[in-house]
Amino acid sequence: MGPTAELAVIGGSGLYALLDGATEHALETPYGAPSDAITIAELGGRQVAFLPRHGRDHRYPPHLIPYRANLWALRSLGARQILAPCAVGGLRPELGPGTFVVPDQLIDRTSGRTQTYYDRGAVHVSFADPYCPVGRRTLVTAAAGRNVAAVDGGTVVVVEGPRFSTRAESRWFASIGGTVVNMTGHPEAVLARELALCYTSIALVTDLDAGVESGESVTQEEVFRVFGENTERLRGVLLDAVTALPAERDCPCGQVLDGIKLPFPLP
Repeated sequence: MGPTAELAVIGGSGLYALLDGATEHALETPYGAPSDAITIAELGGRQVAFLPRHGRDHRYPPHLIPYRANLWALRSLGARQILAPCAVGGLRPELGPGTFVVPDQLIDRTSGRTQTYYDRGAVHVSFADPYCPVGRRTLVTAAAGRNVAAVDGGTVVVVEGPRFSTRAESRWFASIGGTVVNMTGHPEAVLARELALCYTSIALVTDLDAGVESGESVTQEEVFRVFGENTERLRGVLLDAVTALPAERDCPCGQVLDGIKLPFPLP
């Protein structure tokens, strides 16, 4: 019998590098290899898979991440609940660096990314609410338990990257209801939904986006610095949420494919 996991975290390697008793597994999928080997460790009596979204050496830029392979590999291990931390830019002045947001909505502004498993057949999956409601409540509660203020709700605008936004673009994103801006939230969220997985994001604001205030533009160095300074806070929230997620799913995510004839079996 191969490796198994109940749930998974997609994020940077710094979030789980210190786990004890972890094992690594290189997987292949019909969509190629995932971003890197998947680490599995026991937390709170549960087997948890960890996958570095960009690869441990950050080899994949946002638009080239093998999203389909990543989600397929995690489901093939048995994971049905996904926690997905990410770095974002704030689109409101009050959402400065170090703020956590647990979003409930998403706007896709990417282009050219493969965003579905279903290239044939009539498979139309509900995506009105992109994130798992149970996962969201669990993350907000876990953050409060760590005395980490987390904004409950918000809209992630996902851009193609790898460039940052112009000032005009970020002002427009805010005007259409965006809360934060990011480069990896799509198609990750919709692919998870197409596999009937629970998917929940927690976003760490690393900077104010270019159009929010005057001054210097966003830099990669600043983003990496702020994320590094908050890694331990984020790691604590995630580890608490992992142990608090219910073992039995009681949310709409698992039934999203009910009544749909799929063109191939899911792992």
